Amino acid sequence: MTTYRVARLVTPDDVLENAWLQVSGSDIFAFGRRSDGMPADGQRPEELGDVTVVPGFVDIHTHGGGGSTYSTTDPEEARKVAAFHAKHGTTTTMASLVTAPLDDLVSQTACLADLVTDGVIAGVHLEGPFLSAARCGAHEPTLLRDPVEGDVAKVLSDAVAMVTIAPELPSGLDAIRQVVDAGVVAALGHTDATYEQMIAGADAGATVATHLFNGMRPFHHRDPGPVGAALNDPRLLLEVINDGMHLDPQVVRVALAAAGVDRIALITDAMVATGMPNGRYMLGSLEVDVKDGLATLAHGTHSIAGSTLTMDVAYRNAVKAGVSLVDASRMASTTPAGAFGWYGVGSIETGKRADLVLLDEDYRVQKVMRAGSWLD
Repeated sequence: MTTYRVARLVTPDDVLENAWLQVSGSDIFAFGRRSDGMPADGQRPEELGDVTVVPGFVDIHTHGGGGSTYSTTDPEEARKVAAFHAKHGTTTTMASLVTAPLDDLVSQTACLADLVTDGVIAGVHLEGPFLSAARCGAHEPTLLRDPVEGDVAKVLSDAVAMVTIAPELPSGLDAIRQVVDAGVVAALGHTDATYEQMIAGADAGATVATHLFNGMRPFHHRDPGPVGAALNDPRLLLEVINDGMHLDPQVVRVALAAAGVDRIALITDAMVATGMPNGRYMLGSLEVDVKDGLATLAHGTHSIAGSTLTMDVAYRNAVKAGVSLVDASRMASTTPAGAFGWYGVGSIETGKRADLVLLDEDYRVQKVMRAGSWLD
């Protein structure tokens, strides 16, 4: 049992000033304000200084970082991605795979399965290939396909936690039902759907909108489309890439006003170039140019191709835009964890895993704890 003293602690409902926290093994044992008394366990508390302690971030959509990618058959490369993002406070992560031939996706998922078993990652997200060619973004259009039953069954496995599907595809709604029946989360994204088709996807069991606004037919006041449906439908969790490039900060404000913090999950959609210098990189089979943090396809449409965002920056951007520490932590940790039933993580509460991020006065990461152990 270790007791820590901190300047402030962000709980699901409050910010505790002059706080303390006890960690026992891998879990949070107790916490509170020093003014209310500290536990008399006979041990000298460790002073962590003038830091804000928030729950470890939960990123349900990331492709890579630190020069490595999850789209690999080398488990050590995948471990490097998880380790890179952990240093930025992401203590629970989903490994997202871009569109590839089905056999490649099966091999990549098999590679990641041991990391799921070991608790390095929480699951695999198949972002393709069941997407709309009209809204393919940084997915190779020649590899996109209708999600017929046999193809969906081929890529599903115990390691897969989420599959993104465009609901307007001929087999889209049947595929959503098939995915949900397999115990996997179905997400709606990279879609040219009408408002009605998007709602039909939710009716079929989908519960996530993949990176809201991005990879979707734009909202129009006479044609609300998938964006309007996602904002209106309380069944859908809305992924938001809060890097200031994918979405104008005022658009994020609109989403917050429409849906609230309990339906918005901050994500990174980070790719291999995250944390790396300007240059040319690969996202799946596509070449991507990165300049000043913006990743775009090197050829053709020059669409935005993933991001170079980390969760600590997404969190900091939210707070500096006026979002409270409590609400920012809900969007970065609690809400995404709850959407996937990961109730042992995502908030600072007694009995939950001791995943903690220490932030300085500018909300930059100073130290990270995962499952009770400080990361190097």
